[in-house]
This record gives sequence, structure tokens and C-alpha cells, in this order.
Amino acid sequence: MSQDLPKIGILTISDRATRGDYEDLSGPAIQAALEDYLATPCRFERRLVMDEVPDISAALRSFASEGCALICSTGGTGPAPRDVTPEAMEQVCHKMLPGFGELMRKASLDAGVPTAILSRQTAGILERSLVVNLPGKPGSIRTCLDAIFPAVPYCIDLIGGPYLEGDPQVVQVFRPRKK
Repeated sequence: MSQDLPKIGILTISDRATRGDYEDLSGPAIQAALEDYLATPCRFERRLVMDEVPDISAALRSFASEGCALICSTGGTGPAPRDVTPEAMEQVCHKMLPGFGELMRKASLDAGVPTAILSRQTAGILERSLVVNLPGKPGSIRTCLDAIFPAVPYCIDLIGGPYLEGDPQVVQVFRPRKK
């Protein structure tokens, strides 16, 4: 039964969490938010990788080839030399969706985070997967997902993914009305 459930990949990009210097809190924060938003039961797969373009690219490709409808990454979107998530995204995605990053930065700015302008978050399409880069700070994940999630299920529809329903008590998913 669980094999038939839509899959969601969660990729934490962090040298220190991968080495075990600290616990990954961002990956679980993404899963908790998505479990709140989704009325459709899903399977979640989580992985950790170093801040290296080949590692990030390989993990994203692996999630897509395993049929993940949505892949959320966390970390590596800032201006520091080791922040290379957007570069990995550009290597593997055949379409980029910059509106996701624009809205996430706006939501963070509206929440009083002036350094949100330093974020290079984005989203893209890899095979039949929507890939979304989220911030590495666990507290910012919900702010960003709250902003973009209403568009996520319809985007997945448009690329041929499974039909995901939101929990209307938590989030209002947008889909155009059929005529």
C-alpha cells in the first residue's frame, strides 16, 4: 500500500550535519510542515549531503528517478563560498521557476528578516519532479512554505505528477476552476 503513495524527497545540504557536528533540524521541519499541509497521504524520503555541487546534483537526480513528485532541499542558498545549491539546481533542472524564490524572499522580508535579500532560493523542474530550495534555518522553513505551498500541488499537476490535496483547515491550495 505505501508503495502506491506519492513520494516527497527532502534533501538537507549541510557539511556540519552530514559530518554529525549537529542534528539536522531543517529536514524534519520540512516534513512536519508538509504533513500539516497535505490531506493526501505521502511517503517521505530524507537524505543529507555535503555542500558540493556533484553531491547535491546526484541526490536531486536520485529523488527524481525514484518518482518523487516534490523534492524540497534546505540549505546552501546564501552567498557564502560553500553555498552552491542554486548552481546544482541549474545543472539538473530543465526549467527554472524563479517566482518561487521571489515569493519566499518577500515572505521572509515581510516577517522582518532583512537578510532575506541575500538568499538565492529558487525552484525548478527535474523530469516530473518539482524541486524547491528552502532556507537552511529551521524557523524560516514554515514562513517560506506557507507562502509558496498554495501553488505547489497545481504545479505538480502541470508536470504530470500525482494529484495532491491540501488540508483546507491549514492551507488553501489554488487550482483554476474548470469551465
